Amino acid sequence: MTTHASTAAPHREPVEGPGEAAGRVPRHGYDEASAAIAADETPLLTAHAVSKFYGPRIGCRDVSFALWPGEVLAVVGESGSGKTTLLNCISTRLMPTTGSVTYRLADGGSRELYRMSEAERRMLMRTEWGFVHQNPADGLRMTVSAGGNVGERLMATGARHYGNIRAAATDWLERVEIAEDRIDDQPRAFSGGMRQRLQIARNLVTGPRLIFMDEPTGGLDVSVQARLLDLLRGLVTDLGLAAIVVTHDLAVARLLSHRMIVMKDGHVIETGLTDRVLDDPREAYTQLLVSSILQA
Repeated sequence: MTTHASTAAPHREPVEGPGEAAGRVPRHGYDEASAAIAADETPLLTAHAVSKFYGPRIGCRDVSFALWPGEVLAVVGESGSGKTTLLNCISTRLMPTTGSVTYRLADGGSRELYRMSEAERRMLMRTEWGFVHQNPADGLRMTVSAGGNVGERLMATGARHYGNIRAAATDWLERVEIAEDRIDDQPRAFSGGMRQRLQIARNLVTGPRLIFMDEPTGGLDVSVQARLLDLLRGLVTDLGLAAIVVTHDLAVARLLSHRMIVMKDGHVIETGLTDRVLDDPREAYTQLLVSSILQA
């Protein structure tokens, strides 16, 4: 039976075991994040009945969910399930056919994203949001130095002091494990893993509240994936970021996310706490998805 996520209920799903906060957050070692999410009863972002159609073809249909500050939500499914279409609609990169997305700004006010002007949405993307692409070349300027890529984002928010910008770029390159002596190298001289880490630094340097990630480990070797995931998990926890992560890899979802949405053919099949969905899937499709990974 096909179900869809609700703006009212997902965060209230009980967690197995005594002493767990009524909660939204499974046992991923995110103790501080769990406490912060449990204490905040106002969603950061709310999607209501979001649909996108390409003529007769369904991109995604009637998707609703709420995301809390500091929470990581994974959207999983096979290729063609609609997860990237949903991410693009939520992040204003693609206009939905129907539905609405409401975001709580840093000043406490809430805005419906598609009633904002294009200039307001661009400013949101430069300040409060970040977007990590599967292909780092889509999120970097490949002929600009590593330091320049990070510094550009700061300049877009008004920074002008060269010394301060370079110091911030150096600090962030260090945080994503890129040596300081590579600051003047162009991304095209970097490996795939280094490019992805540089893209992460470029997005996080302005202190965003929400990060969108589209298959952040896609196309990387297994050893590089593990290193990147460890880095991402640490940064998300340390900075208290909220994130929506699209992935076909259930191991990535388990490591990074508190809750998850399972999609198929543009519809939400199942939603819940990540540990619960992966350890005790309720829908036949989710069971098949999990068992196929286990068998592999």
